[in-house]
Amino acid sequence: MEIKNLLRTMVECQASDMHLKAMRPPLLRIDKKLIPNESTPLSPDDIRRMLVPLLTEKQKVRLEEELWVDLAYSLPGVSRFRLSITHQRGTLAAAFRRIPFEFPSLDDWDLPEVIKDFIEFQSGLVLITGPTGSGKSSTLAGLLHLILRTQPLHVVTIEDPIEFLLQDDVGAISQRELGTDTLSFHDALRNVLRQDPDVIVIGEMRDPETMATAITAAETGHLIFSTLHTNGAAQTIDRIVDAFPSGQHTQIRTQLSQVLKGIVSLKLVKRCDGSGLTAAVEILKNSPRISKLINDGNTAEIEVEMENSVAFYKMQTMNQSLTALTLNGVISVQEATTASYKPDELERELRKFLFASQAEGSGGLEMSKADFSKIMELKEVQRSYDESQERHASELAEKDRIIQGMQSDLQAQEGRTRELSTVAQTAQDCIERARRETESVKQDLEAKVKQLQARVKELSATEAQSGKRGFFSR
Repeated sequence: MEIKNLLRTMVECQASDMHLKAMRPPLLRIDKKLIPNESTPLSPDDIRRMLVPLLTEKQKVRLEEELWVDLAYSLPGVSRFRLSITHQRGTLAAAFRRIPFEFPSLDDWDLPEVIKDFIEFQSGLVLITGPTGSGKSSTLAGLLHLILRTQPLHVVTIEDPIEFLLQDDVGAISQRELGTDTLSFHDALRNVLRQDPDVIVIGEMRDPETMATAITAAETGHLIFSTLHTNGAAQTIDRIVDAFPSGQHTQIRTQLSQVLKGIVSLKLVKRCDGSGLTAAVEILKNSPRISKLINDGNTAEIEVEMENSVAFYKMQTMNQSLTALTLNGVISVQEATTASYKPDELERELRKFLFASQAEGSGGLEMSKADFSKIMELKEVQRSYDESQERHASELAEKDRIIQGMQSDLQAQEGRTRELSTVAQTAQDCIERARRETESVKQDLEAKVKQLQARVKELSATEAQSGKRGFFSR
């Protein structure tokens, strides 16, 4: 059984890890489950025969002296692997982690957009955390790839071992491996400050010395990225502080409150459609309130502040991310509850929303399914819509009331107009009757005047004939 064939099988099965131990067939981790390979169990000699040729002389010495060694191994045309060789029950054992030559972008992983904000800082400390196999190295590599593609900066990494091989682009990168290019993280960090770095990447902050040097480097104007094996933002802060003697806790909290820019905590969860795993993402950004909580040592309140800062700072807790994945139909309620560190609170969180578990109506949005802030935006839109509908209904009711009042006034006006029309018509009739009567009287009077004038002429003529001058002759 050749190690190269086993690694090819691992890649073909899309396994994330492979474990070799005596008296068992190779074990492949597929979708978080260890599945035995269909082959015969490996003997201690089989394992030694497969592993020892992969080591350099220096690595062989270290394995003999310290009983463990970590290294990277590339199989041309297949993949790159991170390898940890240890002893168990007096025999060699190994764990391989698959690292693809080419890896997807942050967008391909469907991570929240706010994570990209961390590459815009000029200085400070950004931490990627989570349990083993949660995607810390991949996410960190995605951030570095984005920096190299978009910013003219010098990136220096210190890794044990080098995992993802990154190439120069707009920016330049120098990758240093522990044991090959440097003796320790602490020595490399002290030396790297003389290499004109803009961004420094520490594969893992393992000890107080490395943590102290990383914090100091962040204080001197460098952007530091690193990883930690912790399950959340608050636990990460406690882990760093507790790594130092109690007499230094106040100093470390003060330094962290000033240099920490953000913490991204990852957890892989099985998709409900059976297509693999997706990442639930907890995000902390160092707001003024978060900074004060860190400085005061009040880490218990950090999660509450993260929950309350979704809308403005785009922070979110692990439960909120699991809620978003559930409401978007990516994971099941049962899987979300299993993955949650606080399942009771998650159940209460899910009950707050009126959306269906498939998040009907949000399918056409361009959004990360793990981004809880988008769920809050949808809820805010729904709330605003409901309020606008209520205002619209109220305005319509008010307008209806005004229209009814105007109609009543119009009807009253029409009634008064009809009354006035009746009065006017009556007055017109009276005027017409009076006109006719006046005309009749006028005609009578004119007739009488004519009669009188005729009589006067008659009498005047009679007086003239008689030769008398009387009243009518004048």
